[in-house]
Amino acid sequence: QVQLVESGGGLAQPGGSLTLSCVASGSVFAIKAANWYRQAPGKERELVASINVRSIINYSDSVKGRFTISRDSAKNTVYLQMNNLKTEDTAVYLCNAQIVTTQFQTSDYWGQGTQVTVSS
Repeated sequence: QVQLVESGGGLAQPGGSLTLSCVASGSVFAIKAANWYRQAPGKERELVASINVRSIINYSDSVKGRFTISRDSAKNTVYLQMNNLKTEDTAVYLCNAQIVTTQFQTSDYWGQGTQVTVSS
């Protein structure tokens, strides 16, 4: 079994920074690819950052230049560094990853989400 757990959310002031972590645990051989999504109340889920198996990275226009996705393969962890936060970044942030298990099966997993609130 595999679990994805996000952490690092909280309250930040406009212009501030937060770093989210997404840790894969259990029968994990490797994280093949990962995405960070966010969902604000009354809005559709938005893909904000992704990193694929070749470490090719993409960002949504709304966060480009402010957010950085990265991963530590040794720790089975994906990060989202968020700088220059804006009030419109307020949302639940969810980690999604394609994980290769120790049985060498690849499946898609989701974390439970972590709340990010940007407010003065």
